[in-house]
Amino acid sequence: MNPAKRAEIFSRLRANDPEPETELVHHNAFELLVAVILSAQATDRGVNAVTPALFAKAPDAASMLALGVDGLVPLIRTIGLYPSKAKHLIEACSMLVGEHGGEVPATREALEKLPGVGRKTANVVLNVAFGQPTIAVDTHIFRVANRTRIAPGKDPAAVEKGLMRHVPEEFRLHCHHWLILHGRYVCKARKPECWHCVIADLCEYRPKSAAPSAGPRR
Repeated sequence: MNPAKRAEIFSRLRANDPEPETELVHHNAFELLVAVILSAQATDRGVNAVTPALFAKAPDAASMLALGVDGLVPLIRTIGLYPSKAKHLIEACSMLVGEHGGEVPATREALEKLPGVGRKTANVVLNVAFGQPTIAVDTHIFRVANRTRIAPGKDPAAVEKGLMRHVPEEFRLHCHHWLILHGRYVCKARKPECWHCVIADLCEYRPKSAAPSAGPRR
């Protein structure tokens, strides 16, 4: 895919949604970090269902640490992998309190030292909480990047590298959210909804899917 086509793709995505935002409900960097850790192998909707009660009891690292694993588990029990997530969250809160004054660090190195935080989680926090032009490649972004051929790659690391290399700088800050929302609602896994895709004529995926039939008239 040539640079002009990539630029036009992101220009259209920007026109369609000028200020994209994460669908994880949060009010600060700490709440975002917790929500992203909980969202691994879980839906944003499922996470958003538990975080209001969770943050009411534990609005910061110190109060969550005070809950301990036993106090945290009942608040996140509906989330997949909750036992290990509870353990990681308490360990992460311990590090935040002990090493960062209870604040979420704004560097990749420090974030990735926190239990339960890998590169993808760090990228989300850096992008959303601190306005850094990072790209967290999840299953939606991986699919869209490969289908469209914006940045094809055999694994998330290769796709991230390709996106960082090929996405024009003016689009890089919001690239993550444009692609994830496009993959979630339009370029779906089983059947992409090409008939209302704003970049369908630029996408190199073949064959394009047709709009579903309205069915026979009565």
